Amino acid sequence: MTPDIGWELYRSFLSVLREGSLSGAARALGITQPTAGRHVAALEEALGVVLFTRSQVGLLPTDVALALRTHAEAMESTAASLARAATSQGEGVRGVVRVSASEVISVEVLPPIVARLREAHPALKVELVATNRVQDLLRREADIAVRMVRPRQEQLVARRIGQIELGLHAHRDYLARHGTPRKLEELSGHAVIGYDQPSAFVRNAGKAFKGFGRDTFSVRTDSDLAQLALLRVGAGIGICQVGLARRSDTLVRLVPRTFSMKLETWITMHEDLRNSPRCRVAFDALVEGLQQYVGAAEAGKPQGKIARARTTAPE
Repeated sequence: MTPDIGWELYRSFLSVLREGSLSGAARALGITQPTAGRHVAALEEALGVVLFTRSQVGLLPTDVALALRTHAEAMESTAASLARAATSQGEGVRGVVRVSASEVISVEVLPPIVARLREAHPALKVELVATNRVQDLLRREADIAVRMVRPRQEQLVARRIGQIELGLHAHRDYLARHGTPRKLEELSGHAVIGYDQPSAFVRNAGKAFKGFGRDTFSVRTDSDLAQLALLRVGAGIGICQVGLARRSDTLVRLVPRTFSMKLETWITMHEDLRNSPRCRVAFDALVEGLQQYVGAAEAGKPQGKIARARTTAPE
């Protein structure tokens, strides 16, 4: 087996794995199909394994290919991180910073923060990853992440923002048509918007609030953005961030004393990036902007130093 294998071979391998064909991989990478084929063949020869088998629906990955995927994706993240670091060289704040946040935060909260950041530092380029999947900062899938859970890895530095409160809301038009529930028990007579697949959030909500579970949802979707859109058109009653609902006079909060959930919010990044100008200004901008959004008591206080994430025993 040849130990020195070029990254371009793994890149083509990953693209074929994702696209399911050489032609799809070639289009995604901007190379020719024969080149993608040669890369995969060269990688198979170097490793001494078969990575794909042909079928009527395209190229199917072997068990070996699936086992290599995580490692190849780690290489991809590292390569992207190297590229971002290289573009930041020089005086001033410049280069690329990659920020990860949930779909709702990315779409509803971060745009004005990013706009102000770019106005202040026009040489800075921002990659905004809108995903509910927790990006692995240790593998450099992102430089900075907005998380709704306290970071656990000791290699991360973090700043607590505060708590984002969630509550039940409905559009005024929906309530005018169907009436306003005064108790959680009255939700059974209404259209409730919720999740399709069980998740930790749904399970916790079901434990904390009786009658709030998948079977009670009249409209089900795992997309937070879809749920928010359904709320805004009056499709039913659902969960919304209180801060978002307050921006509009059409969404009404229901049973606030009975139904309230709070999400701890943190800004995190790898400790190796704390002295990076591009990451530091982005980190500080996110802290300031999200503190304003959350309305936490510490929003008006000096930011101070970035704290190291609390060390915990590995799981």
